[in-house]
Parts: sequence; C-alpha cells; structure tokens
Amino acid sequence: MSHIITSVAELELLYGEVNKASLLKETDRVVPEYRAFIEAAPFVALATRGPEGLDCSPRGDGPGFVHVQNEKTLLLPDRRGNNRIDSLRNIVRDPSVALLFLIPGIGETLRVNGRAVISIEPALLDSFAIDGKAPKSVIAVTVETVFFQCARAILRSELWNPKKHVARGSLPSAGQILAALSNNQVGGEAYDRELPERQRTTLY
Repeated sequence: MSHIITSVAELELLYGEVNKASLLKETDRVVPEYRAFIEAAPFVALATRGPEGLDCSPRGDGPGFVHVQNEKTLLLPDRRGNNRIDSLRNIVRDPSVALLFLIPGIGETLRVNGRAVISIEPALLDSFAIDGKAPKSVIAVTVETVFFQCARAILRSELWNPKKHVARGSLPSAGQILAALSNNQVGGEAYDRELPERQRTTLY
C-alpha cells in the first residue's frame, strides 16, 4: 500500500498549485451569471448524506424547475417517485447537500453546496403544481458555495454527442434487472411492456 495517498500534504504535492481562476469563480450566493445556468437546467443530481451513508439521486423537469427564490435560497420540488425517499431521509437528519446542474449541449456544469430543509407549506407546494398536481414536499436549500465546473469532463466523455448514444437494448432492461434480483418474483417482460405507459401517467 506504499502508493496510497494518505494526507492532504501528499495530495497538494502531487497536484501542485491551484489555478487562480478555480478559486475566483466560487461565490457564497447565486450571482446573475450562475442564476442563468440554474434557470436553463432541466436536470440536477442531488447528493445527501445520513447515518446509513451517502446518496445521490437524479432530479429532472422542465428548464428552471429549480427555482431561485433569492441569491441565497433554491427551491427544488420533490416530484413523484418510488417512495424510497432516500434523499429526504438523509436531509431530516443531516442538512448538508450538494447539487450538480447539467444543461444539454453545454460543457460547463454548475455546483452548489448548502444546507437543506423539507417544506410542506401549502402555498409553496401549490406554486410548483403541474396539471393540478403539486409535489408532496419542496426542498429548500440555503446556498453556501456556488461555482461552475469546467467542460473537460463533458468533452472527454462526449456526453452530448448523439453519435455516442447507447442503444437501450444493449443493456439490461428494468424488468430484466428486477427479475434477476428477485428470482422472477417481480419484473420480466410484462413489467417492461407496461413501464412506458406507467411512467407517462405518473410523472406528476
């Protein structure tokens, strides 16, 4: 194990001096330039932590579905899902959260770190209603740090290159995964056949 990094000093020696721009781009609030990214983003990954460990879940909706209430507060509706509520369980016990916003076709991503609470204020829930259906809760994030991430990861992965899209049939389907993990108690071809319509009718 002689090649394992075990201290911050070793890390800093290995990677060298921090790029000045990497420090200057960080703020403690949502400035207008960063607000533009949030309002254009239809997708965010939400990272939380709790007694059982870490969780990172995808959240998506129309561009700007995460509302910028003010320069220190973001509002994220918790849309209909599978009711595992892993992220919410974590937040009520440890408010620390991190968000990573992605915008299709854009190389830069936006990172936000902060502290969250879960609100069920009726007026707030109603403000996020779609087709008359409000979320069960809204995650309110108090912003602590915001900064953009350069495009290298997106460029290397060619994430937005349509020529690199993976055919869905080349990977196990949801039904196949469930069947394999449950000894065919759930899942299978019927599950896959019914899934698209079930997802369409339960988006909100």
